[in-house]
Amino acid sequence: MTNNVLISGITGFVGSNLFNYLKEDYKVQGVSRKTTNELISYDALDRDILNTNKAFIHLAGKAHDLKNTTKENEYFDINFELTKKVFDKFLKSGCEVFIFMSSVKAVADEVEKELTEYHNPNPITAYGKSKLAAENYILSKEVPRNKRVYILRPCMIHGPNNKGNLNLLYNFVAKGIPYPFGKYENCRSFLSIGNLCFVLKELLENENIPSGIYNVADDDPLSTKDLVLNIGAAIYKDVKILNLPKFMFGVLGKIGDILPFPIDSEKIHKLTGNYVVANKKLKEVLKKKLPLSVEEGIHLTIKSFTK
Repeated sequence: MTNNVLISGITGFVGSNLFNYLKEDYKVQGVSRKTTNELISYDALDRDILNTNKAFIHLAGKAHDLKNTTKENEYFDINFELTKKVFDKFLKSGCEVFIFMSSVKAVADEVEKELTEYHNPNPITAYGKSKLAAENYILSKEVPRNKRVYILRPCMIHGPNNKGNLNLLYNFVAKGIPYPFGKYENCRSFLSIGNLCFVLKELLENENIPSGIYNVADDDPLSTKDLVLNIGAAIYKDVKILNLPKFMFGVLGKIGDILPFPIDSEKIHKLTGNYVVANKKLKEVLKKKLPLSVEEGIHLTIKSFTK
């Protein structure tokens, strides 16, 4: 089998980073909605093309819309129907490995203790439900013994130049704005793009890793307070932590839910809530350490914002 790899969603944050990570060892080609000089369309993806590739990494998907403007059917059209389409083609081909990028949100939007692969899925959002539907479709099919199929559930992915929640916190720290949620002792898991790319390459190369569902997260969770302190350390800036009463934020959140205000209940929950994701199952099959600690990953991401 050749070292050719197909990646859908190759122009996105994860896809572009994965391309750069694999390109020295693999011939990587992207799959998209339209055929171009560099990309293959989903409609043009046939058995002949798949037969010349070792793996199909399915990253393409409709991300969770925090503004809630996306209709439910849009999530299912992309996250479920498109996954069905490419997985069916994979099963009929000589391609060996299929990796589907799902999400921890296919299982739960809130976690009390620690999320494992053995939790009973109960997604609340259309995004989570569409990812779970795709998972269930994959699991419902009989996979030939010469193939390997992996469903990955990553937590919050970050990396250099990724404009997400970390960028928002970075701006607060860089401007010297005190962190007001000091009374909250929460824990959240993160996933460095470097660790995710490492895991994906291991799944491509290690034929002893059994097919199945795997959570993907950095080894240790962080409280948001510790996260803010790590951001400050990365840019050599002292961080002031305020221990304001929790009831204040309940009031401010309710105001933000109604009026145009910089903070609302959802943002407060994201900053102060718990979401710990266990990666024990994955680490046991990898039999290797992840290359980056959670602190090292955070520092790489934050330092990219200063350039």
